[in-house]
Amino acid sequence: MNFLDFKSQWGLLHGGASTSGIVGGWLSISYRAARTCSALRITPNLLTSSGIACAIAAAWSSPHSYAALFLALSLFFDGIDGSLAIYQEITSRKGAIWDGIADRISEFFWAVALYRLGVPVAWVLALVALASFQEYARARVVGAGVKEVGVVTPAERPVRASFLFCALLAPITWATTFAIALTVLQGFSFFLVLRFAYQRLHSQQSPH
Repeated sequence: MNFLDFKSQWGLLHGGASTSGIVGGWLSISYRAARTCSALRITPNLLTSSGIACAIAAAWSSPHSYAALFLALSLFFDGIDGSLAIYQEITSRKGAIWDGIADRISEFFWAVALYRLGVPVAWVLALVALASFQEYARARVVGAGVKEVGVVTPAERPVRASFLFCALLAPITWATTFAIALTVLQGFSFFLVLRFAYQRLHSQQSPH
């Protein structure tokens, strides 16, 4: 599969999302990584499982700063597995469901890493709940027949990982500040997804 076909297929699978700009840059990287993984006979499921393993390692090694390396690898593997499935032309509903479950498992261990940094459990639970609600609401909208990618919030998964990455590298006394800031941002993002869901579902029900 060449790069143009790869981008086209990625866009179709992501509700017609744009493949230019920053997204296009990431797709260029993920295409090369997927091509390399395919040559090495690595499967998408292996990458997905590796992402979970690295998330567990990040939680286990927190609060040490090298946990940030495991976090980065977790996010990378989670981002490449879908690209590899597209490149190998083996995308499936079952694979997409497993990928979504794996993302939630990884984020649970990211939360454990935050807790091990000394963040109060109340903030950790609030953050996990809001992130889960956002992704669940988005999944339900897709299940209801809305095919477009929807609103891109300021607290998407890479942003959540970035906050944890900074918390792992910053002085440990800053960890709770990072967690509170991300929780507020996540709450706003959840609101944006709910508003998008209401608008799209309401428009579908309105008579034409």
